[in-house]
Amino acid sequence: MQQITAVALAEWLADRTRPTPVLLDVREDWEFRLCHIPGSVHIPMHEIPTRLNDIEDDMETVVICHHGMRSMQVALFLQRAGFNHVINLQGGVDAWAREVDPNMATY
Repeated sequence: MQQITAVALAEWLADRTRPTPVLLDVREDWEFRLCHIPGSVHIPMHEIPTRLNDIEDDMETVVICHHGMRSMQVALFLQRAGFNHVINLQGGVDAWAREVDPNMATY
């Protein structure tokens, strides 16, 4: 399973020479409303199996949750479902808030 740190993801998003990845946030609705990385697509983890058609399988996809555990499970599920460009955000939005955006709400 490929992983990426919050800092490396921020650098990727800032690099206009690279295609922007899909940011797939799999947290619950209340978590997403509290905070999220701008541009994220929100599909709660429990909806992933029924919404596979809503996820682009030919684009780099960074899966995001609170600390990186749920996103790791979803990323593995997506890989088993045939998605080849899946990356887990290590530390989730918590790491993003601590290392990239200190103004982001935390919980």
